[in-house]
Amino acid sequence: MATKQKRSKTASVKSPANTPAKTPAKPPATTRPKAAATTKAPRQSAAARSSSTGASFPHSVGSGSKWIKIGIFAVFAAAIVAFFALGGHKYLTLDTIKSNRDALLAATRDHYALAIVVAFVVYALAVACSLPGATVLTLTCGFLFGRWVGTLIVIGAATLGATLVFLAARYLFADWARSKMGDIGRRINDGFRENAFSYMLFLRLVPAFPFFLVNLAPALTSIPLSTYVLATAIGIIPGSFVIANLGETLGTIDSLSGLLSKETLIAFALLGVLALVPIVIKRLRSGQSKTT
Repeated sequence: MATKQKRSKTASVKSPANTPAKTPAKPPATTRPKAAATTKAPRQSAAARSSSTGASFPHSVGSGSKWIKIGIFAVFAAAIVAFFALGGHKYLTLDTIKSNRDALLAATRDHYALAIVVAFVVYALAVACSLPGATVLTLTCGFLFGRWVGTLIVIGAATLGATLVFLAARYLFADWARSKMGDIGRRINDGFRENAFSYMLFLRLVPAFPFFLVNLAPALTSIPLSTYVLATAIGIIPGSFVIANLGETLGTIDSLSGLLSKETLIAFALLGVLALVPIVIKRLRSGQSKTT
């Protein structure tokens, strides 16, 4: 019995020494990564937001856009300067076309398809660069290809050239123009956009407005490109056909002044007024709905 009690005492004395000491619990290993993740997440989202708006590289993005605009402007300016420096304005005259009509007719007969391509490209470039001589080119197309093919060439080339200068002007100047617009300018823009097709058709049909000005001015508004192209293609049909038809009698035309009779000009003006009829009807209906 004594030996058993001694063994139990020794066991009770030795057991605390033999058991390992308890250490304080360590925080989970995932605590710090979570804290790091929570601190990095806002930085990543802020970077993503800044990159999406272009704010992360303001100088590179801005300078790139600036140089592109300068390049586009330089191309158009160089084309205009080269046209006058090389004497292009001397070739796009009625007298020059009449004096070379036999050579032009022979070249057209021998290379008809190529002549159509050349006429199309020359006309489109002349319109895109706002060069003088569109009336002479239209007469020439009617003279070389007849009223129907000549009209088609003029409509396609003029629409393409007008679209090119429209896109260039919108890219170069639209943001600047809209930033300078006040409340009145914004209201004008909203009204023009609401009835863009009718207004564009009116501007194209009435010959009182210069063609190059009608190409440039709408670019400073928010008119859709599709509306601009469609209204341009339709609006220039009457004038193109009349002048191309006159081109078939090129030999009898002595001057561009008075080329279109007063009756023809009045007819164009009436067509332009007809283009505004949908706007008048819309406003009358809106006025009646407000009163009721």
